[in-house]
Amino acid sequence: MAEPLTLYKLMILSMLEQSETPLTNTSLADFFLGKEYTTYFTLQEALHELNDAQFIQQETLHNNVQYSITPVGSESLCFFENKINEEIQADISQYIAENKIPLATATSAVADYYMTPEKKYAVHCQIREKGVPQLELTLKVKNKEQAEVICANWKSQTDDIYMLLIDHLLK
Repeated sequence: MAEPLTLYKLMILSMLEQSETPLTNTSLADFFLGKEYTTYFTLQEALHELNDAQFIQQETLHNNVQYSITPVGSESLCFFENKINEEIQADISQYIAENKIPLATATSAVADYYMTPEKKYAVHCQIREKGVPQLELTLKVKNKEQAEVICANWKSQTDDIYMLLIDHLLK
């Protein structure tokens, strides 16, 4: 069995690997504290160390901290996933199912917007494969309505936009 902090890190990586979308600090704390695996401070220490080692990526959207796994984190998890026992894996799977967290699929499209310091809006669009960004695009727009329309349309038009970019860039 792995050392406790190492085990918590592997558990975090496993949860992030299985999730299609980034997980919030609140979701991770809910799981770890709800199952009484560790304390809040130990969880934050594990997250901080994973972030420093670039195994996870931390992003703040609308004052909400979210985490996603990086390619380095996925690779490390592959080597050490067997250190997480079956009961813990079952707890992770149950938590993901009960909380209706979308499972990672081959690709997904996500978009969000935020207000820039210039009081305009920026829309951040991504195509992710197993939670890892494959394409990132940030567009500055004039108002919130434009930002919302782009976010709404991004998912349905991702394939067309991606192919258009590839076609033009490979000319």
